[in-house]
Amino acid sequence: MKLKIAILGAGNLAWNLAPALENAGHEVTEVYARELRKAKEITERIYSATPKDDLDFSESRAQLFILALKDDAIAEVADQVILPEGSILVHTSGAISLEVLSQSSASYTGVFYPLQSFTKGKKVDFEEVPFLLESEDEETLQLLRKLAKSLSPLVYTLRHKDRQAVHVAAVFASNFTNHMLRIAEDILHRQGLDPELLKPLIIESISKSLQLGAKKAQTGPAIREDYETLEAHHHFLAYNEQLAEIYRLISQDIIDS
Repeated sequence: MKLKIAILGAGNLAWNLAPALENAGHEVTEVYARELRKAKEITERIYSATPKDDLDFSESRAQLFILALKDDAIAEVADQVILPEGSILVHTSGAISLEVLSQSSASYTGVFYPLQSFTKGKKVDFEEVPFLLESEDEETLQLLRKLAKSLSPLVYTLRHKDRQAVHVAAVFASNFTNHMLRIAEDILHRQGLDPELLKPLIIESISKSLQLGAKKAQTGPAIREDYETLEAHHHFLAYNEQLAEIYRLISQDIIDS
């Protein structure tokens, strides 16, 4: 099954998704962005898509319209876009419900959420990306499932509440973890030390956590209830009260878990 697809959005996800869809045999017909140059940045990477900076898709050949947008832009664009009869409109958010599309001009709606962190310039292997799907219409759901399986074998159907739980968990696992790595880099930079020192530890810790499960893999002064070391670390961080409090709260949560 090969689909004609329009992408609304020109950010990190669109940068990765457009060529992946094309490589899977689908046709990307248009890419929309408020600034035409941003749409062109995407269309220049694929075969024959047209860049657009208006939301009139009434003459589009696309069957499926993917909102690859920031969460706070989904409702506005969904309400304003003009779609051809029989079209399917989906968003790609893990946090937003399907209901946000209920007032759109689409005949059918759904959720097509790729569970991955995307960045322009960093190619993602979609075969390793889980896709979380939802639709009230069974035929639409089946179409989205076939589309997702053309990109990845990891395809799941989840309602909003479950998808939201996955999204919250993903923030802890990915965004918060990355922020902790940034804090670690800052601490070493402050001492004039190279963060490369931590790379073997980071790789081993994540590998062990994935292999054994996070609870079994936990090490460090908090899990040992080594209060002398915890106090020394807290004292070291006295130069930044917020960091010291983050350290205290997380250490206490490890002790209590």
